Amino acid sequence: MNELDGKVALVTGATRGLGRAIAEGLSRAGATVVVSSRKAEACEETAAQITAATGGRTFPLALHVGQWDSITPALDLVEREVGPLDVLVNNAGIAPGAPSLEDLSEGLFDKTIEVNLKGPFRMMAVAGARMAARGSGSIINISSVGSLRPSADEATYAAAKAGLNALTQAFAKEYAPHVRVNCVLPGGFATDMAAGWSEEFIGKVVAGLPAGRLGRPEELVGIVVHLASDASSYTTGVLIPVDGGRSTVY
Repeated sequence: MNELDGKVALVTGATRGLGRAIAEGLSRAGATVVVSSRKAEACEETAAQITAATGGRTFPLALHVGQWDSITPALDLVEREVGPLDVLVNNAGIAPGAPSLEDLSEGLFDKTIEVNLKGPFRMMAVAGARMAARGSGSIINISSVGSLRPSADEATYAAAKAGLNALTQAFAKEYAPHVRVNCVLPGGFATDMAAGWSEEFIGKVVAGLPAGRLGRPEELVGIVVHLASDASSYTTGVLIPVDGGRSTVY
């Protein structure tokens, strides 16, 4: 449970859903966790909750990953206040809907790409270069099984996540051999974001799944902690579905 002792980990999109579970899991494993999201108040509240639950040190960081020029100053702040990053988890993402692909606005398309693809690219470029200069580091991207099995209503989101898959493998080569870059592809999970899903929609999501249900957030945390730790030192450039078997059946 202490395999991340002494490491500093930054999780984007860490105040809700899977990001929240990942941040707490990294803290339980011994890491100092930088809790990052767009809203400062939410970051502060979540960081305090995680510290209360785990006893670990946390640091709130308000950051909009889609704003290219804000990323370097934010990482500078983390280094000054907490220390150099050992682990980066690119989890922040949005999946806005539209009535149809034809009705999707250019602005919504651009925003989806900005948060899901452009932001993680810049985070990896800046943080990865610093990790490489120090001789070690682990970057974990949170993609989606939709990048492999896209439906029409998630086309833009799935395309952005497919791009993130490609970036994972490119950056694994760019910063080798000292920085490992891997990607986790979640399927449907029972998070607060799924609370508004109808029973009909959930039925469609789980129909035919070998697991027969939605995932629990804690069922994703273990693989992220493993990839963050030195136990995965020979693992880089891989895409790992955690999807209840969806990628195997349709």
